[in-house]
Amino acid sequence: MFNAFEWMIAVRYLRARRAEGFISVIAWFSLVGIALGVATLIIVMAVMNGFRTELVDRILGLNGHIAVLTYDRPITDHEAMSGRIMRLPGVVQAAPYVEGQVMITNQAEARGALVRGLSIENLAIHKALSSNLKSGTTAALAEPATIMIGTRMAERFGVGIGDKVTLISPKGTTTVMGFVPRLATYKVVALFEVGMYEYDSSYIFMGLPQAQRYFRTGDGVTGIEVVLDNADDAAATAQEIYARNTGMPIRVVDWQRANASFVAALQVERNVMFLILTLIILVAAFNIISSMIMLVKDKGRDIAILRTMGAARGSVLRVFLIAGASIGVVGTLAGFALGVVFCLNIDAIRLFLEGLTGTVLWSPEIRWLSQIPARMETGEVFGVLAMALALSFLATIYPAWRAARLDPVEALRYE
Repeated sequence: MFNAFEWMIAVRYLRARRAEGFISVIAWFSLVGIALGVATLIIVMAVMNGFRTELVDRILGLNGHIAVLTYDRPITDHEAMSGRIMRLPGVVQAAPYVEGQVMITNQAEARGALVRGLSIENLAIHKALSSNLKSGTTAALAEPATIMIGTRMAERFGVGIGDKVTLISPKGTTTVMGFVPRLATYKVVALFEVGMYEYDSSYIFMGLPQAQRYFRTGDGVTGIEVVLDNADDAAATAQEIYARNTGMPIRVVDWQRANASFVAALQVERNVMFLILTLIILVAAFNIISSMIMLVKDKGRDIAILRTMGAARGSVLRVFLIAGASIGVVGTLAGFALGVVFCLNIDAIRLFLEGLTGTVLWSPEIRWLSQIPARMETGEVFGVLAMALALSFLATIYPAWRAARLDPVEALRYE
């Protein structure tokens, strides 16, 4: 489609002489603009995908896909209910648990926390915990008066393995002397770090029998945590669980409904950022148009000579299509390489910039995650590349058409 002659002329036009240096500068700015736009779009979309994936994985890792809860009293027949749930297709685990709010104190420090009691067997197979232990073992929770806390909570209270903390429950006991909160001292036997600040700083795990004694639920539990082999089936499985337990005072909440506003907000933010950052590539495409129009105007005499020597309009059109599209293709490929390299080394770059500037660029307390996540999706990256290339090609059509329509007589009249 493009012959060697057209490639030679296009390359010569892009390698401007000193008198045409201004046009060359605009072309270089267009190339850099497309490269930065493509790289920025790839980086931002990768970070937002990684952020969503990491948060959803961590939320599901500690909370399961479905929660079966009661309204005002513990579930006493949880073993039978767990058995019925386990017989449903796609269910991997149905773990009874006891959960409650407490105040954790140590010396002069105090803050709210969430206590969750699980059986030792379920704690051992809980991947979000067993694969993220920093010290200690979940088996140690079989001992009386023992707990497992997150590393962020341990840092805040200045405690470690073997140290003791006090838990205060708001559900105390009413006596003749008034209301007395429930207090109990526990020894820290394990530390975990799932990488999400909210969980590492406010979650406490203990054995199920200990939690039942502390919250006085007897043999009952406050909920059943259900894990599926496919998270997308949560809504249908939740309806099935409710249908098989009709008449019982329970409510079944799947993770999509429990975190609907959170997931929807991430998706809306992702779409808006994509549209905003696309404007960078669009501006660079307009720069290509302006630089190519100036090149056509400057090369009017050369175009007229080529036409008088026998060059067809289609040949002139293709020369300027090659010249303009080359800027877009090179810029897109450079932006792709820059974006991929940045995403693969994003946390190392963050640490380097923090050390260079002396400021904290990524605060886990604000953004929940300890590291910047970046997850590039192949389809999305190719979509960005296709959009950048399409805009670049479209930007060259009008200048190339204008060059092909140039009248040699008019161009050479005053030469």
